[in-house]
Amino acid sequence: MELKKISSVKSFNGSLQTYSHKSEVCNCDMTFSIYLPPQAENEKLPVIYWLSGLSCTNENFMTKAGFQKYASELGIIIVTPDTSPRGVNIEGENDSWDFGTGAGFYLNATQKPWSDYYKMYDYITKELPQVINDNFPTDSNRVSITGHSMGGHGALTIAFNNQDKYKSVSAFSPISAPMQCLWGIKAFTNYLGENKSEWEKYDATELIKSKNINIPIMIDQGDTDNFLKDGQLRPDLLIEAAKEKGLDINLRMQKDYDHSYYFIATFIEDHLRFHAKYLKA
Repeated sequence: MELKKISSVKSFNGSLQTYSHKSEVCNCDMTFSIYLPPQAENEKLPVIYWLSGLSCTNENFMTKAGFQKYASELGIIIVTPDTSPRGVNIEGENDSWDFGTGAGFYLNATQKPWSDYYKMYDYITKELPQVINDNFPTDSNRVSITGHSMGGHGALTIAFNNQDKYKSVSAFSPISAPMQCLWGIKAFTNYLGENKSEWEKYDATELIKSKNINIPIMIDQGDTDNFLKDGQLRPDLLIEAAKEKGLDINLRMQKDYDHSYYFIATFIEDHLRFHAKYLKA
């Protein structure tokens, strides 16, 4: 698959690059960024996929999280995809920040016209890894996934549904029970229709109830997060389901932290070192 390089910049002796490519899955051009630490010049390295949240692009994490120093030290490639197809001219795709453009929810839409383009689940789990593995020095057997908010939801559900693909999963402020919050109900109704059995495969809390989850999990949540207070995130339901199944989830409530990238930048080192422990085991 042909890649078009958009930019490249040196950071902590590694290279932060952005590309676009034609996605057969999403039926449009998609953009991703990749950080290649200096070790990538001589060896194949493990990969962490970062999934961003509502209204974000592939650039947010690369420019705001401050992760490059740690990825360079640990020798881990970081890949950040976009959060949805863009410019596909679906009526209403730009009407709101929490649905449509920038809000793909990392699922495969089944309802027209969204189903013609919004296949972010297959893009993240199948097409993008193939693109990355074909073009960069990755070890495809050493992969982990993480994300923030909507991307935390995506990371958890993708990891829970594909435990053979990922060594570990982490999340910042994930939408933990989208079937029980307004963001999730809006997205699922429009992308997936009214059949709630289709919704359950994209809900981390429901997946814990229905599956035997056996993957290392780490979650950070700020206790002053406005979206936590508004009931959009519901980590309490995730932990309740985990306790009922005897699943140990390391969820850390971080005092006085909010939903922003200041929060992510503060704890990103912890998350990268958490993943490195399993990627390099």
